[in-house]
Amino acid sequence: MNGGQSQVDTWDYKPELAKWHDKELPNFDATTGFFADQVGPLMKSPFRFAQHGQSGAWVSEIFPHLARHVDQMAFLHACHTETNNHSPALFQINTGFNRMGFPCVGAWVTYGLGSESRDLPAFVVMYDTLGRGLPKGHSQNWGAGFLPGVFQGTALNGQGPPIDNLNRLPNLSDARQRAQLDLLQTLNQSHLQRRPDEPALAARIEAFELAYRMQMAAPSALDVDHGESEATRRLYGLDLPHCGHFARQCLMARRLVERGVRFVQIYSGGMENERSWDGHSNIEANHRGFALETDQPIAALLTDLKSRGLLDSTLVLCCGEFGRLPICQKGSTGRDHNPHAFTTWLAGGGVKGGTHFGQTDEFGHKAVIDRVSVNDLHATILALLGLDHTRLTYRYNGRDFRLTDVAGRVVTEIIA
Repeated sequence: MNGGQSQVDTWDYKPELAKWHDKELPNFDATTGFFADQVGPLMKSPFRFAQHGQSGAWVSEIFPHLARHVDQMAFLHACHTETNNHSPALFQINTGFNRMGFPCVGAWVTYGLGSESRDLPAFVVMYDTLGRGLPKGHSQNWGAGFLPGVFQGTALNGQGPPIDNLNRLPNLSDARQRAQLDLLQTLNQSHLQRRPDEPALAARIEAFELAYRMQMAAPSALDVDHGESEATRRLYGLDLPHCGHFARQCLMARRLVERGVRFVQIYSGGMENERSWDGHSNIEANHRGFALETDQPIAALLTDLKSRGLLDSTLVLCCGEFGRLPICQKGSTGRDHNPHAFTTWLAGGGVKGGTHFGQTDEFGHKAVIDRVSVNDLHATILALLGLDHTRLTYRYNGRDFRLTDVAGRVVTEIIA
């Protein structure tokens, strides 16, 4: 959820906010958020909350479809991070470090596990399709860093053909193209033998071959307009104007997963504040709008994966780069950034459904019980995928690096 979803308006119900509405938050550090000069009073959530499922999870009214799945979901309510600024926070949630240049989670996972598909990228990224732009930090968020370049994410275009130049030229036969690639491969391998320490060159050579194989596999995988039943289209809301764009991405994610793609990441929202989950001026309008775009498609993805027997082997995770403050920004009904608390939920892939781990304080300001760092979150993701975060390492510049650096605890409490 690009921009930072508000935990106190979505999954972390805080009735004390209503009691303390419009009162000052005691001992608040004005530098916590991004705008230190715009500190307002505590603000109650504009949304109604209700309990759902056998687990009795409190859910905001903006998620009526996802509310039906809470017994499949595990909630980490005490997540926290180190920065209140978008770009470094995005780098941290994606790579474990709040600066650029490090491999992201998807790159580490594909490095550790490889891919079941030879004809599709192992790691696919989808960003906003409504012209709202890429997340801050752009492709650094799905980069391979110092890992071989073959492990970086393949980003699908937000508009137009999902992948550029995928179709073969009309006057080029398969045999002729194969001959061209064979010649190119011979020249490239000769070039590489003289430069064995150039990982970017090796990745580029592999990219040519993958692109050739993708010409057959990718169009059918990404074409959600054919091969899906009318019931599936309705389930995702594929033809609904308010969520159809995100529904297409969720449906593509399922199609990619069932074809062996290892890791799929979807971003909701774009670059600018109010064009993502970054509700600085009006949290109600912002979150209600983005929930309307995403609620039904994500719920449909969980339903669809389960009905096809894929949910047990597919980990679905939803979070932002940080949370929001329980206070309002002065003169508005919006909320500033909050690095001290945010909620992450996980489903499938060995997760113990209907569980809640960790607590924030009575206002949802800070994670106080069973705190979960970004390193802990990453360690848990890897554990659910069958990887030991302390052993998944890569030697670079004389040091063994890992996704969790020198920290990280697996949250075993949410693992079935």
